[in-house]
Amino acid sequence: MTIHDQAQQAVQELRRVGRIVSVAGAHAVILVDQDGDPRAKTPEIGTLLRVDTPRAICLCIVSAMSSPVPSHAAGEAELRIVEVEFLGELPKDASGAALSFRRGISCYPALGDVAMRASKEELEKAYACDSGTAIRMGHIAQDRSIPAMVKVDDLLGKHFAILGATGTGKSCTLALLLRRILEKSPHGHLLLLDIHREYAAAFKDMAEVITPADLNLPFWLLTFEEIVEILIGQPTSREADIEILRDIIPIAKLRYMKNRRRERAAPGRHRETAMDPAAVGVDTPIPYRSSDLIAILEERLEKLGPQGDPAPCKRLKARLEAINRDPRYGFMFSSLTVEDTMSQVLSRLFRIPVSGKPIAIVELGGLPSEIINVVVSVLARLAFDFGIWSAGRIPLTFVCEEAHRYVPAGKSSGFEPAKRAIARIAKEGRKYGVSLGIVSQRPAELDATILSQCSTIFSMRLANERDQQILRAGVSDAAASLLDVMPAMGMGELIAFGEGVGLPARIKIDEIAPEDLPMSSSASFTRSWARELPDGNFLQDIVQRWRSQNRTPDGPGFEFGGAEAQTEAGFATHGEDIQSLARLLRQFRG
Repeated sequence: MTIHDQAQQAVQELRRVGRIVSVAGAHAVILVDQDGDPRAKTPEIGTLLRVDTPRAICLCIVSAMSSPVPSHAAGEAELRIVEVEFLGELPKDASGAALSFRRGISCYPALGDVAMRASKEELEKAYACDSGTAIRMGHIAQDRSIPAMVKVDDLLGKHFAILGATGTGKSCTLALLLRRILEKSPHGHLLLLDIHREYAAAFKDMAEVITPADLNLPFWLLTFEEIVEILIGQPTSREADIEILRDIIPIAKLRYMKNRRRERAAPGRHRETAMDPAAVGVDTPIPYRSSDLIAILEERLEKLGPQGDPAPCKRLKARLEAINRDPRYGFMFSSLTVEDTMSQVLSRLFRIPVSGKPIAIVELGGLPSEIINVVVSVLARLAFDFGIWSAGRIPLTFVCEEAHRYVPAGKSSGFEPAKRAIARIAKEGRKYGVSLGIVSQRPAELDATILSQCSTIFSMRLANERDQQILRAGVSDAAASLLDVMPAMGMGELIAFGEGVGLPARIKIDEIAPEDLPMSSSASFTRSWARELPDGNFLQDIVQRWRSQNRTPDGPGFEFGGAEAQTEAGFATHGEDIQSLARLLRQFRG
């Protein structure tokens, strides 16, 4: 025997774990060898093992270990067994060389076959992805030299979820994932809902950051259910208010169209395709003025007879006037003039054209709490409708942070239009090039239907038993065994499984450069409490920012302004792209 053969035999002895003593479907039991150091022989949970068969190399993952008859004396031999779940195989060619990995087992191991730790070459084949369409997220826990790759098309095409308890690194994982995707695909189109204002620091020049100060989401883009949520809410005994609003919105839209026709008839004005007034409904995305709604309500009040009830009209009129004066609603209601800016709104939200900023980050923090769900509903609905009317020619990714706030479990929880809009993306978005990414710390509080549509899951540490049960209910046995180690995982570790990864794996994600980290770190109480408080002006500044909806000591903060902040100057107007969007809108409306 040559020195090379002896070295190979020594390596195989080190890799050897034991022999198979039981096989049942996708499950097998291995009796650990008793010669040598049993601690060195026994693998860790999640380790990938290999078993050689005549036609293929079977790969399996360690799911459990036990010692049925433990010894009482140190150094005394004891029985140790390892339970594994089969994942797939590396078929052999005519010469016996291993080919590419495939899921499923075509040739099961026999009793007595030797189980060994998978070699580096076998790990690389098992976790391999097409480098042209895959990105690196980190390395697998079993071998630091094996990169953990994610298949972008499968990840985005079939939706994904990032789950984990507070402080486990969800924000960093999302920032790393999206950054790596955009580095490979710089002309992407992503929309990220940022409730805590974390991600602007992570993307910097790559992102179009939309704050409440410069958000433009005209109220006429809202559906009837959404405008009812803002103007009426959900109190009982308000059916009369709702019916009046249902009647007057189409009338206000027709008045706007009539004024537009008069303007278009002026000499030198560009003529647009006229829309049939009979096709105008309460949900048709056509501009109308809040001042017209108020005027129509005043006309109705004047025409009411002695038997009429003026209360519903008066309530609606008072609410409209109050919202028009409220600076917090400026991004919807403050414009003095109403223009059809739907193309510009879509251009900015969905990055068409990209203009070097493939991701739009909508910072929801600072918006009135009662309107956040409405904004999410509008954005999700626009994303899906855009996918339909563009025939999927421009794929979009809609990422929802703190998703349990918008799509909670339970029919009576949350804002139903928002849940319905996000669920529609989850169920049908793939057909129209609209993908969904959800991030949550409480899987048990998420709508189960929406979570089940996410074909790739990145799960960080979850200590809550209900959250773990939700995940186990929808994964394979092999992935479920990995979930058993989830409560013991450290910061920056996750379990990845689903369509976007080659195999279920425990992954340590790559570190992000400090300047690219999201602003999600916890406050340092010891450092802050070791210093003297700032002077009295500090409190005055806080109160002033509080009252003006300005939350940050640095920068402009949230200043809900008048019409100047809502003009088209804040949009990227790029000729042909805006015209293309306008053509799509005409199809949508007509």
